[in-house]
Amino acid sequence: MKLPSVCPLDCPDTCSLSVTVENTRITKVAGSDANPFTANVICNKVARYYPDFVHGKARLTRPLRRIGPRGSGRFEPIDWNTALDLVHAGFSRAIAEHGPQSVLPFNYAGPHGELAGGSMDRRFFYRLGATMLDRGPLCGGVRGTAYSSLFGPAPGMPPEQAVHSDLVLVWGNNVTVSNLHLMRVLKQVRAAGGRVVVIDPKRIKLAEQCDLFLQIQPGTDVVLALALATELERRQVLDTAFIDQWVAGAAPYLEQARRFGVTDVEQACGLTAVQFHMLADWIAGARNMATSLGNGIERGCSGGSGLRAAMAINALMGQHGRQGAGVIAKPGSAFPRTTTRLHGDHLKRPGTRVFNIVDVAEKLLDDTLDPPVKALMIYNHNPVATHPDQTALLRGLEREELFSVGADVVMTDSMAFCDVVLPAASHFEYADIYGAYGQTWLQRADPVIPPVGDSLPNTEIFRRLAARFGYDEPEFRDTDQDLMDQAMNGADPRLEGIAPSALPTDRALDMGRRDGAPLIMCDTVLPATPSGRIELFSQDLEQRFGCGVPVYRPAKPDLPFTLISPSSAKRTNATFGGHADSLGPEQVEIHPEDAERLGLSDGERVRVSNARGAVELVLSVTDATRPGVLYSPKGTWRQSSATGLTVNALIPADLRADIERGAVYNETFVEVRRA
Repeated sequence: MKLPSVCPLDCPDTCSLSVTVENTRITKVAGSDANPFTANVICNKVARYYPDFVHGKARLTRPLRRIGPRGSGRFEPIDWNTALDLVHAGFSRAIAEHGPQSVLPFNYAGPHGELAGGSMDRRFFYRLGATMLDRGPLCGGVRGTAYSSLFGPAPGMPPEQAVHSDLVLVWGNNVTVSNLHLMRVLKQVRAAGGRVVVIDPKRIKLAEQCDLFLQIQPGTDVVLALALATELERRQVLDTAFIDQWVAGAAPYLEQARRFGVTDVEQACGLTAVQFHMLADWIAGARNMATSLGNGIERGCSGGSGLRAAMAINALMGQHGRQGAGVIAKPGSAFPRTTTRLHGDHLKRPGTRVFNIVDVAEKLLDDTLDPPVKALMIYNHNPVATHPDQTALLRGLEREELFSVGADVVMTDSMAFCDVVLPAASHFEYADIYGAYGQTWLQRADPVIPPVGDSLPNTEIFRRLAARFGYDEPEFRDTDQDLMDQAMNGADPRLEGIAPSALPTDRALDMGRRDGAPLIMCDTVLPATPSGRIELFSQDLEQRFGCGVPVYRPAKPDLPFTLISPSSAKRTNATFGGHADSLGPEQVEIHPEDAERLGLSDGERVRVSNARGAVELVLSVTDATRPGVLYSPKGTWRQSSATGLTVNALIPADLRADIERGAVYNETFVEVRRA
């Protein structure tokens, strides 16, 4: 039997699925045509690994209590009542001794369903008075703020509109791995005679099929973008009429840009003058230019500035106001979400402290923190596999005085450190409604199989916790159907008069139109900034971070190699990291010149290290990476390395991006030698 579903993983595409079920077991996962954007195509990792994820030996089916040392994986099964009693006792003990802010929810972006991603859980922790978490700085927050500093919360160009472009810049976005369905659009662009430019430190698959590949030095995107603005101004091709009508802050922006030129691009970015001028030629001659920006740029000390400067090129060139001209970013802002209602923001206690999620390890280890963190709950997250400075986080999670609860679908590296582990249902086992952050099609899914074992959806886990704590307010009695109706504005005409909880599961609804017209910035969509224009100077960022205009603040390397760790073709972040295909040693790519200088050969084991730790990887010698730059995909679990650590152990947590104090995964400096 084939049943419709939706992929909830942390990916911009949010694919519609067709799931084959036999005797309540998932035997095959394929794409479906319910979502016209994803159109029957899904990535190999979802197709290959989901059945094992749901039914494999790592699946959590009973609540567990730790009976061995933290991280040992020694647990005993218990029933739900016992588990809830243990959680209540552990949280209550911390609250009695140190107050409610000694409890910390530690979650990020596991499932992207509106209910599973954040609904009853937020209500529970707000009502409890727990410390709150700023989650964006771990990933996406820098990019989001960079975008909103120019455009406010208005939606950007939906990716399908790029078929009208004759030039597309794919900047820091590994399309085939983490934005697969944009590939179809890019093929259409090239088939119609348009050009595709890839700007990336690694020669990704798309770079082999594009018209120009610029293999930029990591962290220098802002230099290239500002130098382009300077060059385009010198050529007198800026769209002054568009700037006068739609742009604010162009004068201070261009004053800053004039500090950079082609020589800086050659020296900092590692690109040639010929490449630079070819790109400038193409931008100057484009009728409709689209810019697609991934999260790669944000992972450097100048990441926010790089993103802002890249987006600014479209504004300076008047590349908005028509289909095919604009920035492909934040189309998810088009969804009629009512998140404040869904999360129960009225339950927040005034004055409650907020931690940057990247600081959690530091907070766990801080003996002077008042109040200290004495209890935490890890859910929708595998922080051991995803956070910078992995060894510091492990030390924090190992503290015996910390009471920790986990909830997940499978036993992960992070669950292994918990005192109580709660089995969460996979998204195939409950109903949810799905927006997206990279496209505009609203979807809903019903369960295709019953809950495996004693697993429960996130919503029911937190309902039961709320009841155990005696919270009897109406907010905690809402059903999943109620929550779906609270997740979206049911009065929005694009929902066709259908209640969110009753949306069909065999087709998606397009939120990418307003009054029947496509979303076009500076036409059907207006910049939602204080000035009502695209702001190239941000007063907010100037006040908070000293970055009113983009700045270049490079980190200073202290070791010979820069290690970057983008997305993997085998994992979505850390999801599927426990599959057999990911448990062996991961590869690290090195340029042939560096391998020859170090006497290293393709296929041998190497040790990549810095003062924070060391990880064993298998060497792949290839010119797909630059000299001096190593590439190893993110999301591996500890078992993949003989050292018990992953590349995240090498990533600094003290260095931060220029805005939002975001994590800077690509400012990781290491040395490499034979293992």
